[in-house]
Amino acid sequence: MKSLRLLALVILAAASIAEACTVAVVSGKCTPDGRPLLWKHRDTDELQNALQFFKGERYSFIGLVDTRGPMRDGVWIGANSAGFAIMNSNSYNLVGQDTVSVKDREGILMRLALGRCATVDEFEALLREIEKPLGVEANFGVIDARGGAAFFEVDHFRATRLDANDPKIAPFGYIVHTNFSFTGDPDRGSGHIRFATATELFARAYETGALTPKFILQECSRCLTHSLTGTDLHALGGETAEGTTFVPFEDFIPRHSSSASVVIQGVRPDEPPDHTTLWAIVGSPLTSVVTPVWVAAGSELPRSVVAGSDSAAPICNKALVLKERLFPLKRSYGERYMNLPAAFNREGSGTLQRLKPVEDAILEEASQRMDRIRQGANLEREARAFYEWLDETLDREYQRLFGL
Repeated sequence: MKSLRLLALVILAAASIAEACTVAVVSGKCTPDGRPLLWKHRDTDELQNALQFFKGERYSFIGLVDTRGPMRDGVWIGANSAGFAIMNSNSYNLVGQDTVSVKDREGILMRLALGRCATVDEFEALLREIEKPLGVEANFGVIDARGGAAFFEVDHFRATRLDANDPKIAPFGYIVHTNFSFTGDPDRGSGHIRFATATELFARAYETGALTPKFILQECSRCLTHSLTGTDLHALGGETAEGTTFVPFEDFIPRHSSSASVVIQGVRPDEPPDHTTLWAIVGSPLTSVVTPVWVAAGSELPRSVVAGSDSAAPICNKALVLKERLFPLKRSYGERYMNLPAAFNREGSGTLQRLKPVEDAILEEASQRMDRIRQGANLEREARAFYEWLDETLDREYQRLFGL
């Protein structure tokens, strides 16, 4: 009972933080390797993000956290040693006139769930049992090691389950969400343009059998196409990175407020649950690269992704410095205009273009190590060697490419 009162005991003395995340739950039945996926492209006012290892009530877990600001007690996407993973997007159409004083506890609820839930069904039971009001208005996406994959649209008192394995709800085996709920008021909410963009991207990937972590992180989190206007920023890049071409940058999946993008790749039912992989881009997806980690490897995460004495992860700091080059305008409207050639140009010297070979090498190295692990190699040993290689690679390449 004590744990069920955790939400009621945690008081967050902060005003609401506007978030504009793009997320998806993908059943293993529609991925090439049969492993489920959970995606969160996070947008928030708190741009200093990091990964952190926790020992929960029942299970250990790794989660994405704020390292500064009022929401440091929350976890915003994570996976535990039982193979259970969870993330959320804020919903802005489930609650009408909100008279509940308890708010903004999505991160606390997810931290609690990661410490005690092993399955989608257990999370559903937790939502029933926990004291109300919950202090949330969100779409929670969850997967587990038994093939479970679902969204829960949750307000202070109610939760509706949308099962990605139910063909009546998700005929293709995946569900995309942004900042509205399907069971909420259809005339409210936000993120409809991003929802249309992501839905089109996922439909194409499904048709070609390409729903993979690499596709989601590289093609969705960094998509420079706008579904409403038809704008394709790839076609507008200048000649070199030294040029200046400002473009309106609003309602794309990546935004000025994007602080991370994470795909959690679950396991098949015949695989060890703690082999779940977090493919995490910590920092702006336009200026950072993926850093894969595993719960089974224990608490020693790559130093690049954990908060140091300055309450910042090194890779996030580097990404924020590079983001200043993409958004150099300092006035209040500056975040709505990106200097496109700094990110992408015909010469191939934009930040996105220079970082892609680095990320491709990381993805390949991590995939090879996971292949060895699935063939019987020791995960902790492989992960330790990979983390050391990863940190060295990031230090060398950011220095070589950008002097950071």
